[in-house]
Amino acid sequence: MSNKKINVAIIGLGFGAEFIPIYQKHPNANLIAICQRNEQKLQEIGDAFAIEKRFTSYDELLKDPSIDAVHINTPIPDHGIQSIKALKAGKHVACTVPMATTVEECEEIVKLTKEKGLTYMMMETVVYAREFLFMKELYDKGELGKIQFIKASHQQDMDGWPNYWPGLPPMYYATHCVGPVLGLVRGEAEYVSCFGSGTIREDLQKHYNSPYAVETAHIKFRNSDLSAHVYRSLFDVARQYRESFEVYGSKKSVEWPLIEGKPLVMHTAKRPEAEIPEEVESPDFAKRLPEPIQRFTTKGVYDADEHQHLSFTQGAGHGGSHPHLVHVFVDALVNKTVPYPNAVQSANITCVGILAHESALQGGKIMPLPAFTLS
Repeated sequence: MSNKKINVAIIGLGFGAEFIPIYQKHPNANLIAICQRNEQKLQEIGDAFAIEKRFTSYDELLKDPSIDAVHINTPIPDHGIQSIKALKAGKHVACTVPMATTVEECEEIVKLTKEKGLTYMMMETVVYAREFLFMKELYDKGELGKIQFIKASHQQDMDGWPNYWPGLPPMYYATHCVGPVLGLVRGEAEYVSCFGSGTIREDLQKHYNSPYAVETAHIKFRNSDLSAHVYRSLFDVARQYRESFEVYGSKKSVEWPLIEGKPLVMHTAKRPEAEIPEEVESPDFAKRLPEPIQRFTTKGVYDADEHQHLSFTQGAGHGGSHPHLVHVFVDALVNKTVPYPNAVQSANITCVGILAHESALQGGKIMPLPAFTLS
C-alpha cells in the first residue's frame, strides 16, 4: 500500500461527523479541517476529535492550499454550488447525494472535472451497502445469469424534517434507488418516464408546486435490453423506512424483505421444478478495506442512540457503506484511478431523478438523458 496521504476537509457536521474517525484512521488520509456554520457545534466536534483547522466559512476553507479534497455533507440545495466552488478552487470533491438539484449544475460539475483534471465522487451509500455488494458479487461471478429486470424503492416519512424537506418532489432525492439499479451492471440511463400518484397535504404542495405523494419511474438502459422500475415517497404514505433493491436473473433472483431487518430472499431456478426460495443473509465486506477502518462497517461513530444522525438510524446504518465510500474515494486519489460513481456517472444517476419529476409533471413524457451524462 502507498504511503501517500490525502489532506481532507469535511464540510457539514451533522451526518458528516459520521465520517470523521474513518478518515482519521484511514492509512492514506489526513482529516485536517472541518467546516460548520454553527460556531458552538464546530468547536465541540473539533475538540472531540482533536481537529486543528476549523472554519465557519466555506469560502475561507477553500483558500487553504494544504487541503487536497473536500467531503461535502451539507443540505441538498447546497451540493451543486459547493461542489462547483471546490472544483474551481482546485479541490477534489466527494459529495453526499444528490449531486445537485438542477441539470445545469450537474453539467457544470462534469465540465470542471474534465477541464481541471480533478476527481469527483458522489457518495451514494446504497452502492456500497453490504446487500448491494452481495448482489454485485453474485452478478460478477455469473451466479445470477442473464439480468432480466431490476427494481428499487426508497420510502421514507420526512414529516418534521427541517428547511428544504417539506414538499420535496420524491424523485429529486432518488439516487438511493436509481444508483443501485444502474450500478449493478454499471449501466447508463438512456431515458426515463415517470408518473405521479396521489396527493400530499396542501401546506406541503406550496413549497415546490408538487402534489405527488408517490413518483414511480421506468428507466431504459442505454445499449441494453434492460429496464428498471424505481419508486419514491416522502410524505403522507404509511410505510416503514425502506431502501430496497431487487434483481431478477435467469439463474437466480434476489428480493428485499418487506420488513426491515429480515433476511433477503433468494430464488434459484431448478428446472424443471419451480423456482425455490430461501432466506439469505448478506455477508459483511469489511475484508475489502484497510484493517484500521474495517470495524466501521458494523459500528457507527457514536455509541449512544441519542447522538446518532436521523438519516443513519432510519437508514439502518446505511448497510456498512461509510468506510467503503471513504476508501474508494481516497484510494482513487492516491492511485489516480476512477471511483464509482465518477462525475459523469453521478450526473446520469442524479439527472434521472430530476428529469423523472419533469416527466411526471408532463403526464409521463419520455425524457432523454443529456449527452454530458453519457460516457
